[in-house]
Amino acid sequence: MERRLPLDQNDCTIRIWDVRSGQCENTLKDQDDHVKGVVFSPDGTKIASGSNDKTIRIWDVRSGQCENILKGHDQGVKSVAFSTDGTKIVSGSKEKTIRIWDVRSGQCENTYSQRSG
Repeated sequence: MERRLPLDQNDCTIRIWDVRSGQCENTLKDQDDHVKGVVFSPDGTKIASGSNDKTIRIWDVRSGQCENILKGHDQGVKSVAFSTDGTKIVSGSKEKTIRIWDVRSGQCENTYSQRSG
């Protein structure tokens, strides 16, 4: 079982908590707006976060540094998830689109949108 938990905060930060001790291990600060979704990569070395600022950020857990900012959504990002192998990120946003991103390049590989009607 993972002993760390990333939580989005109302102050535009992400805090990584040790669930056993209840102590905050790290605070990630670099979002321009409220964080709406946050998730660990399958190997636990990265965090992906989605924000109302329309971006997805990829963080290095150990250093706490932002490694990449993925841009392409037209409205705030509400959810993020890693693929099981950790090479892709799936994001969903308020404009009712889902995007598939390559973690290494930061490029959007596919966009799916809800059709009206």
